[in-house]
Amino acid sequence: MLLQLSAAFDLQQDVVPWLAERLSAEAAAPVAGPRAGLDPVENNYETLQVVNVERNGKVIYSCKDSKRNVFFGLYDLQTKKNEHLYTFEKDLQVVSCSVNREKTLLAVSFIQSAKERRNELQPASKCLTLLVEIHPVNNVKVLKAVDSCIWVQFLYPIDERNPFPDSHLLLISEEKYVEQFHIQVFREDENRVVIGNSGHLPRDRVVEDFVWAQWDMSEQRLYYFVLKKSESVLKCIQFYADENFNLIFEVPLDISFGDTGLTLVNFGCEDSQNREMLSKDLNLRVFTSHTGSLCVCYNKKSDAQEQVTYSVFYLHKGYSKTFAAELGTLEHQSMKNITFLNLDYYVAVYLPGHFFHLLNTQHPDLMCYSLFLTGENETMNLIPDGPLQSLSGALAWDWCSGKLFRVNFNQSSLLHFLQNSPLDYERLAVLHCVLAWGRNPKVLEVQIIQWIFENMWTCRAFDPIQEFLIASLYWKFCLDISNMDKLLPHSSLRSWNTEIPGVTSVTEEILLPLMKVQSFKGYWEKLNSNLEYVKYAKPHLQYNNNVVRREWRNLISEEKKGKRRSTVYFRNILENAVKVISNLEAWIVEPRLALLFQEEDNQQRLLMGLMVSELKEHLLRNLPVQFIGKKKIEQLVLDYVSKMLDLLCQMLETSWRKHNLHSWVFHFDGRGSAGEFAVFHTMTQILDSVNRMCLPLPPGFHTLHMTLGVRCLPLHSLLRYIDDKVLLLTEKGVMKLLKDLDNTEKNEKLKFSIVARLPPFIMQKISQVWDHPVNSHIISRNYVKRLLQKHKRQSRNSTMDKSSFLIEFLPLNYLIEVLTELETARQALNPFEGCDSVDTKFVEEAALKQTTILLNL
Repeated sequence: MLLQLSAAFDLQQDVVPWLAERLSAEAAAPVAGPRAGLDPVENNYETLQVVNVERNGKVIYSCKDSKRNVFFGLYDLQTKKNEHLYTFEKDLQVVSCSVNREKTLLAVSFIQSAKERRNELQPASKCLTLLVEIHPVNNVKVLKAVDSCIWVQFLYPIDERNPFPDSHLLLISEEKYVEQFHIQVFREDENRVVIGNSGHLPRDRVVEDFVWAQWDMSEQRLYYFVLKKSESVLKCIQFYADENFNLIFEVPLDISFGDTGLTLVNFGCEDSQNREMLSKDLNLRVFTSHTGSLCVCYNKKSDAQEQVTYSVFYLHKGYSKTFAAELGTLEHQSMKNITFLNLDYYVAVYLPGHFFHLLNTQHPDLMCYSLFLTGENETMNLIPDGPLQSLSGALAWDWCSGKLFRVNFNQSSLLHFLQNSPLDYERLAVLHCVLAWGRNPKVLEVQIIQWIFENMWTCRAFDPIQEFLIASLYWKFCLDISNMDKLLPHSSLRSWNTEIPGVTSVTEEILLPLMKVQSFKGYWEKLNSNLEYVKYAKPHLQYNNNVVRREWRNLISEEKKGKRRSTVYFRNILENAVKVISNLEAWIVEPRLALLFQEEDNQQRLLMGLMVSELKEHLLRNLPVQFIGKKKIEQLVLDYVSKMLDLLCQMLETSWRKHNLHSWVFHFDGRGSAGEFAVFHTMTQILDSVNRMCLPLPPGFHTLHMTLGVRCLPLHSLLRYIDDKVLLLTEKGVMKLLKDLDNTEKNEKLKFSIVARLPPFIMQKISQVWDHPVNSHIISRNYVKRLLQKHKRQSRNSTMDKSSFLIEFLPLNYLIEVLTELETARQALNPFEGCDSVDTKFVEEAALKQTTILLNL
């Protein structure tokens, strides 16, 4: 079960025992007046129902006693306690109920029974809306007495530290209008709270002529649709603590309401009685997330039996997707309503027994970031059959059972699904989901790395190492600073063309919401930023390493040619690398098994420093530095690059532990074990994945990789790996190899083959310490090559004393003569050019010695 539904409230467990205890206590107590609670005789718990959930996590419920009196109670999700609010000594059909934050006022709307209306002397209204003082129980004021139904909802302050000075009540009428009442309260005799302006309550007409409305209890927003010239226009009103409210945005959407009548969402209980008053054909929800996403999920009942169609309008992206899910062979009679659940970065859409879709609202562009399951699946079988009503804060109601659930992702199930699914599009979707919602990151990262090592050869549609690195960094850092999600890459993929069985989608562009206010705060600021990005961000602002790749290659090329840029430039780049390594070392709790960070590795430090420099410049260019601060951005960049290196180190550590290389010693002598061979191939795959994205590796990676390659590969394969740049020869590695291996014929061949492939800057250092005829031969050959490349041969009049040559070997004599002339000319042009121990005499002696060895003289 990918979703975990944990019961936060259960009528039968949390309320019924308390009611039974209360009834017993009242039955035993002497009667001193009219009872304030339930009649103790034959209480009927079948009438027990939830009527509303308030913003502060308080659940209002009602039930009727044997005399049909209606009892209202309150359950607090935080304290786990019940309390009595009020009892109506009449038989009423409750439509709606709400209590203010201070629990001093209770608003109730109900339909009077036909019997009650007949008992009135004058014709009575069908629906009454009352305002009751309940601290203590006192006056009752009639707010509305009409024949149409009314729903009530008190406003709550979003910030509990700044409570409203007065109480504000919304009345939503079946006649398609919304009013707001402003109620002043004051205290009498310290504990007594009464309505101060009961004679005339000020009111505002908030909305008129709407056909659909949804209440967001958490953020105190009212979403509603109005019909304008055959267009369906979605609008939103935000309520504030200062009694004001603003129309925030409006946007036309292609949604057909027809003659569906009025639809209300999240205005209290949606039980079967109340649903009879409202439209049943339209299933529509508005969902938001703290990242600034705004989605409208829409499904209209259809007679089609082969498939179900629903649409999601990604208003923060500027397009909609219409999904068609196949129903397979299951009987149409088993179908129930589609359920939409808001899970912050995701929206779950499911039909029990038929399909379960998990839509990524942060990145809905490619279908591979969303999960699509069809047919009979254990994930769907464990979800309640009854429709769930999605509330704010990851809460969902199952009205049929009277249970309130907290909906979360089940991390262990997600990992189990990841490890067992053979399909790349499911793996990719679940990988992103578990990284977005995973708890205990260190443990989670190790588990994902283990999955990567077991499946990296079977993933065809994406590279799991690349995706893990990029997605992990994105979900860790994208939410730290506003707009970071637009500047950091979230995936290694750029496109997805593979069809997903059982579901199809059609994408259409839609109009962006028109913002109706000038200044924004909180969520609205993030939404507006998303809309501005869609409007103006051309080309996309996501960071990539192309500039780093080009600059890094230029620097390496210049270094090989002996050219260098300014000392200040190089110092800044290398200082960036030092900061990253120091930052990373501060995170290390226990010593690493893999021998990393034990050498300079200038190439990787250059790449590391360049990435820090380029990423910092990218963020400083596109983020509001005046609000965030330059130091915070610089630290975030260091953390980003450090975390990337940390993930690579974790991969090596996991591989080391998996193959039991705890006691492995850094040494070239001997044949590699099966475990070393496996680690070598894992490192080769990591290297390939990282190189294709031009990301830095931990210093020491190449030396470790080379060591394992020498121990595990036959010579011809080893040289092929070196020539193809898979294995990189490092100064530390080659020095260690020359020291560890003796001078047997086999090792001599290996040493010569490797030394012959060394880049010049390493060869110069090696030649100073390796005392071997082969070394003299290589030094001489390189010296000759360098002289001949640097100087053009000119016509010469030889003045050399040929008697100086002890050996009459004409080819050698001629070569030495040429080299002597070039060397003399070089010194004449630049007498201060650095001298070393190599000259023509050294070359002559080395050549003769090598010839003697080859001829066995």
